[in-house]
Amino acid sequence: MSEFVATRSMLRGAPSGDGHPVLVFPGLGAADSSTVMLRRFLSGLGYDVHRWGLGRNIGPTRRAVDGMHALVKKVSDAHGGPVSIVGWSLGGIFAREMARDHPHRVRQVITLGSPYNMSDPVQSRAMPAFALFSRLHIPREEFPPLESTRPPIPVPATSIYSKTDGIVSWESCIEEPGARRENVQVSSSHLGYGFNATVLWVVADRLAQAEGTWAPFAAPPGMARMYPRAA
Repeated sequence: MSEFVATRSMLRGAPSGDGHPVLVFPGLGAADSSTVMLRRFLSGLGYDVHRWGLGRNIGPTRRAVDGMHALVKKVSDAHGGPVSIVGWSLGGIFAREMARDHPHRVRQVITLGSPYNMSDPVQSRAMPAFALFSRLHIPREEFPPLESTRPPIPVPATSIYSKTDGIVSWESCIEEPGARRENVQVSSSHLGYGFNATVLWVVADRLAQAEGTWAPFAAPPGMARMYPRAA
């Protein structure tokens, strides 16, 4: 929070939104209370922001999986167009699955420290917590295949990651850049993404793109030093 307050002045120039709906999914073990700052920021830019409303995220329970599908359909139908989804950590993994299942209802996906490309449990220190709730999850046979075995998601995707994350390996949060997909490096802790001004700027910049258009993120003049590049 102190980091956000110290750098919030830079966010005064963040691009305004076009009013389209944005869903925000929390990370493992977190609830909507963890995304209040992020949602308030996006609401202030003019977006129609929606919380996930499914209680604490304890993984892919039947309630969570069915609830996310229903939420995407409900908000998209009510708006009469696709929604953007911002997902923090596990919430980002869920967001990408929603895009795969509802490509015509999802405008773009932005992930914050989401290890969607994890190939080994050691790449996330959150795996013990995930395993703790595994008895409440959907059957393993319903889990999606490994990311590395599938084509890129069919909507624009921005993965925001940090080499100082502290919880997940940054390598598990990225994919090969390509048409309508990118990785943006920031300096943040895993629990700090939603309060980090450099992260919020990227989210605002990505969401502000006109529907049907997309270009890779480029830091505005004077801010390039805030976005280190991956080795």
